[in-house]
Amino acid sequence: MIIGIDLGTTNSLSAYFTEEGPKIIPNRLGKNLTPSIVSIDQEQQVYVGELAAERMLLYPDSAASVFKRDMGSKKQFKLLNKTFLAEELSSLVLRALKEDAEAYLGEEVTEAVISVPAYFDDARRRATKRAGELAGLKVERIISEPTAAAIAYGLYQSQAQARFLVFDLGGGTFDVSILELYDTILEVRAVAGDNFLGGEDFTAVLETMFFEKYYKLDRLSLDEKTLRHIHKQAELCKLGFSDKRVSKMNCKVGEEIYELEVELSKYEEACSDLLERIRRPVKRSLSDAHIRLSDIDKVVLVGGATKSPVIRRFVSRLFKMLPDTNINPDEAVALGAAVQGAMKERKDAIKEVILTDVCPFTLGTEVVREWENHEFENGVFCPIIDRNTVIPASRTERLYTVRDNQDKIRINVLQGESRFAANNLSLGELLIDIPPAKAGEESVDVTYTYDINSILEVEVKVISTEQVMKKVFLGRDVDMTEEEIEERLKTLSYLKIHPRDREENKYLLLRGERVYEESLGDDRLFVERAIRKFEQALNTYDQGIIEEAKEEFKKFLEMMEE
Repeated sequence: MIIGIDLGTTNSLSAYFTEEGPKIIPNRLGKNLTPSIVSIDQEQQVYVGELAAERMLLYPDSAASVFKRDMGSKKQFKLLNKTFLAEELSSLVLRALKEDAEAYLGEEVTEAVISVPAYFDDARRRATKRAGELAGLKVERIISEPTAAAIAYGLYQSQAQARFLVFDLGGGTFDVSILELYDTILEVRAVAGDNFLGGEDFTAVLETMFFEKYYKLDRLSLDEKTLRHIHKQAELCKLGFSDKRVSKMNCKVGEEIYELEVELSKYEEACSDLLERIRRPVKRSLSDAHIRLSDIDKVVLVGGATKSPVIRRFVSRLFKMLPDTNINPDEAVALGAAVQGAMKERKDAIKEVILTDVCPFTLGTEVVREWENHEFENGVFCPIIDRNTVIPASRTERLYTVRDNQDKIRINVLQGESRFAANNLSLGELLIDIPPAKAGEESVDVTYTYDINSILEVEVKVISTEQVMKKVFLGRDVDMTEEEIEERLKTLSYLKIHPRDREENKYLLLRGERVYEESLGDDRLFVERAIRKFEQALNTYDQGIIEEAKEEFKKFLEMMEE
């Protein structure tokens, strides 16, 4: 059986698929949520979840939490005399979920679909997969949290076509994803986010308010146990706003009790900087998807932090609509991951959904840029596949020599968003020979083909000699053999054909040229504009934009021919 796991910053949980749909698996205490906290005692006994959370309050130096934020990094967490990486601590949480699932289901669990924030990079995703393997699980797929949530909503709300904006604010990370569901295809249009923004930061605002009121309390001089106690009270105070407009913190420091009473409006005002940090990824995702707020059919809330009235009011104002909360925000991701697991098993009770994804980062190469005044700038980043391009995708860029008698061209394969090549991540390089000639006379076509399995093929073709060089770069969790990779790249060869060279599009362009030649006067101008508009759509490589432009161009040509 494949279970779905939401490995969260604050809480984690798992789910499985039944004939009635996905269901949450309760832990050994009968609760749906397991705190993502690990503790260890003097006898090296490991505790996970509620027990670890209680131990953290009593023995803070023996416990760790919020380690998901450091997945894929070298940061070490010290618990008593032992040190752990974030992925090792995560593996202990995953092992506890695995054991609880086995006890509940009465059978061995060896496979899982594990969710991660959409904005997790390759290193963080690889670390998550390693954590699953350390826990004794075969990780069938790493799925983005917003995609998992949209699967849950898309399949069980009986909507044939819809555009979702998934607003995912968990304990430690924030993601916003725009997805489009039509027929059996769930397409990710854009993702954006902040790996260091979550519910913990909204708790920290209350802690700051507490220390601002009692400024004589020196935070640095307080011991870890007291700080954990204050943090716990701040968390309870934050949760108190769910049904009250005034909430309180009661903290015991030494022998004294310190009380803080906070009005919801004052708390909301204190959170203004965090809310502004939320706004930026939302704007970026809409811009990247080339859609307006009014194009969004439904806003879906995911993550425990979205239960806060501050967040819900902010989302309602921002999107001018009430968000959908039909599925518990804490559980939507795990339920969607379980559905994805059922798809992998091809369960009869579920309709197969084709998932598309996007590149979370831009892929490109290093070039020398020539400006209008004929000055040259070295080390400039040239994007080839832009971030949030729907994958699989293939894009080609033609590059020219910049020096007389240049006999080689180096393609530095880069990932990132900076204008400067040095600020982006280098994945490797290709060096290809070219015939010496005057600057600008020799050129190469550089083609990047990127697959949903994180396979990047870079192909360089010398235009004058037709010499071709290829190199394959493997991403986060590729377990495919060389033969499987080669076969997959063969099936993607169709992507290398420019949309304007596809038969139907080529036919429409030729038809347009004929209509132009048959027209006179202003009609010719109208036809030329229509052809240019269709060509611009073809150059976007965006299938949705192309299909829309194709239908419009067809209707225009039919009108002109009549």
